[in-house]
Amino acid sequence: MSDIRLHLFQTGTLGCRRQDIYLNQGLGEPYEIPVPWYLITHPRGHVVIDGGFPGICATDPQAHWGPIADVFVPRMQAGQDCAAQMRAAGFDPADVRTVLLSHLHLDHTGAIGMFPNARHVVQRAALDYALAPDWFCAGAFVRADFDRPNLDWCLLDEAWGDFFDLYGDGAITCIRSPGHTVGHQSFLVRSGIGATLLAIDAADTMDHWEHRALPGAVTSVTDAVRSVAKLRAVADRAQARVIPGHDPDLWPTLAQHPAFY
Repeated sequence: MSDIRLHLFQTGTLGCRRQDIYLNQGLGEPYEIPVPWYLITHPRGHVVIDGGFPGICATDPQAHWGPIADVFVPRMQAGQDCAAQMRAAGFDPADVRTVLLSHLHLDHTGAIGMFPNARHVVQRAALDYALAPDWFCAGAFVRADFDRPNLDWCLLDEAWGDFFDLYGDGAITCIRSPGHTVGHQSFLVRSGIGATLLAIDAADTMDHWEHRALPGAVTSVTDAVRSVAKLRAVADRAQARVIPGHDPDLWPTLAQHPAFY
């Protein structure tokens, strides 16, 4: 695993309300969360996880997102999209062979279609749900991000089980973790300096991870709680550091690019 590295990047922040992150807490209170994405260097082809905001959010989010941009406010500068950040960091987007998608919410779709040689790996249930979401979740999906021709999809369904080893070497494992949305998945990454569990939005913050609070944005609270329990067992077994999806207190303390895990 010595040639495998996990790089942490950020595509700005998302302005929201505290109750969007913490169930029934701070109603109407403004809250701001980091919007990360991840790059894994691997000898069989680099991997991008999620990608944060699409690049258009730096210039005209209302045109792309519609009215939801007045509720969830992307704060992003030009050049902060994942493909631009990769080039600035000295990586070639053509070397990305896989885009792993935890789910298809609008703050996680920035890598879709940005890498010409990449297949897009997502849980089939996540894509199906994004194409026909329940009314109370519909605003979180921007169909133009993922419903486009000529995308190379790898859709994971129940036949794959809860764990999918991306390259068959134990370096990157997709873990089914629904609750935040239908078909959500998290990722266990084993690099040269240890294991990291990327909970993504299965646990937005360490408060969710440590059972101190319930998440605010969920399709199922019960599934969300059970997914955290499963991920905690995975992290314990792998002796993995844990990175939640959008923790504004923890994120600045993490080793971000050019450092790596």
